[in-house]
Amino acid sequence: MDDMLLQVEPMIPALRRYARGLLGDVEASDDIVQDCLERVVANWSRRRDDNARSWVFAILHNLAVNRLRQKARRGNMVALEDMPEASGASEATQEQTVYGKEVMSVIELLPPDHRSVLLLISVEDLSYVEAAKILAVPVGTVMSRLSRAREQLRILLESSPTGVRVGGSHLRRVK
Repeated sequence: MDDMLLQVEPMIPALRRYARGLLGDVEASDDIVQDCLERVVANWSRRRDDNARSWVFAILHNLAVNRLRQKARRGNMVALEDMPEASGASEATQEQTVYGKEVMSVIELLPPDHRSVLLLISVEDLSYVEAAKILAVPVGTVMSRLSRAREQLRILLESSPTGVRVGGSHLRRVK
């Protein structure tokens, strides 16, 4: 343990500089250095040679590359308090709320096999193939049930007593 401390502790400022150079973010760099040091301690006995410097920097480099790839996949993070008010969700209008409740009550009137297909594809956003696997039916059956369910839903909504129409429905989307 003393050997490790003597070799690794003097490297910490250089590790932090290298991480900041790679990531450009002080907090993320410090996190990466911390992760690197944890791995060094956990795997100290596995190093291959007496020169720990290249081994430790390789660990840091791999962690930084992984972080950069993760950031590229996820995009930039923005704190919630830094988000503009307009970009958040807005409350539904009274008409939208009534329409939503009406749609849900009409969906409950559909036969169970039509309801399940409609919900899986239109609400849960599954593909036809995924819905077919879940329901254990052929893809063609899913497509025909969905078509019939949408048509029944349209007829029931048009004949509803309130006749509320709010925007376009996502029920006619084809995958």
